[in-house]
Amino acid sequence: MKLSLSLVLRVVVAVILLQTLFFKFSGAPESVYIFQTLGAEPWGRIAAGIAELAVAILLLWPRTVGLGAIGGLGVISGAIGAHLTKLGIEVQGDGGTLFGLAVIVFVGSAALAWLHRKDIPIVRQWFV
Repeated sequence: MKLSLSLVLRVVVAVILLQTLFFKFSGAPESVYIFQTLGAEPWGRIAAGIAELAVAILLLWPRTVGLGAIGGLGVISGAIGAHLTKLGIEVQGDGGTLFGLAVIVFVGSAALAWLHRKDIPIVRQWFV
């Protein structure tokens, strides 16, 4: 059960993170708008894309799921914070889709961090 749930969560979170890479790395107008609004265009857009790619790889590699989950929480917390402070829930008429996907990534990453807590170097000592 734990293995199946972990696999489903890993794939869902990784796919969401990976599908946004095209928009960040190609300089799609939506991504440029977001990072201009945040005052971080283009370096923030590229850095976010690299971080999301690293997290997705960590999540898909079985030995590093715990670290990927912690990284996912960090990366997506920044995105959620940006939505709640500067961007708003709805960005350029998307109906809140980007925010909704960010929440899914956050919840999925949190669940993965809990499922793989014994594999995370800094916190494993508390759960052994």
